[in-house]
Amino acid sequence: MELDCLCAGILFADHACSPIPRVPEPGELIVAERMQLGLGGCSSNTALNLARLGLKAGVAGCVGDDMFGQFIVDALNQGGVDTGGIHRLPGINSASSMIINVEGQDRRFISNPGANTKTTVEHIPSQWVCQAKVFYLGGYLLLPGLETDAMVELFRTARAAGTVTVLDVVFLGGSDCFGRLAPLLAETDVFLPNNDEAAALTGQTDALRQAEVFRRAGARTVVITQGDKGTLLLGDDVRLRSGVYPVRFVGGTGAGDAFDAGYIAGLLFGEEPGGCLRWGSALGAACVRSIGATESVFDRQQALAFMQEHQLEVEPF
Repeated sequence: MELDCLCAGILFADHACSPIPRVPEPGELIVAERMQLGLGGCSSNTALNLARLGLKAGVAGCVGDDMFGQFIVDALNQGGVDTGGIHRLPGINSASSMIINVEGQDRRFISNPGANTKTTVEHIPSQWVCQAKVFYLGGYLLLPGLETDAMVELFRTARAAGTVTVLDVVFLGGSDCFGRLAPLLAETDVFLPNNDEAAALTGQTDALRQAEVFRRAGARTVVITQGDKGTLLLGDDVRLRSGVYPVRFVGGTGAGDAFDAGYIAGLLFGEEPGGCLRWGSALGAACVRSIGATESVFDRQQALAFMQEHQLEVEPF
């Protein structure tokens, strides 16, 4: 199996509403203009977005043997993603989220992680890992079966084979979260948290200080997305800040995953760090134009045209 990127981690089905004026009172019904079932989860979103850019992406993870699991597999197959690494677990429900979008507010989630909690290293094809150019793990800290020495060893094995390791997290709280994360950071080439996750993990509010903590733990490059405040990148010999592309914001679901896909695409296209930030920011900007996690993300020609038309400020500091 020759892949540009193997995406392992959380797989979800998302049920989202178009923005409503306010959260309903108890017992109240508010009508949304639209509700939709769509793909969700870091691994599935990132893989689908990479395939849309013309890259060879595969997914490894777990779903249940229910209708949501079938929907996830079908949506990825239709998007050109290799789903041979997805395991259908009998008697387990697939992960799903209800996404409530309220005008002028950040989205709200009600989620059940389902089959993701059963994912282990054995569900990730090791031969795919070592043959892929990039190995992406998304949703760490929501995957208890992967918080193991075996997962750290798999990242280490991937790096030894020349595969770039990329890590993102989903933070739900709990005890000693940084201690659970740190062993894997030591084998991570690119770490991609948002500033809220980074603040919760490090206790620091400043993005640079957050990045420095992750770098001291061993992450080679740290990229912290900060919403409309842009992005900070800290690496061995590079420190960059970038702005944001101008787009009309509809919903933020999947924006971080779209950024991850764009950044990974930049790596695969041979871009320097600044170019990777532009690719990530462009796909993230495309994503927020809709309520779903993947429906409005650019393909490669659309992304190139968008970046040519709009300049993104990327500056060393």
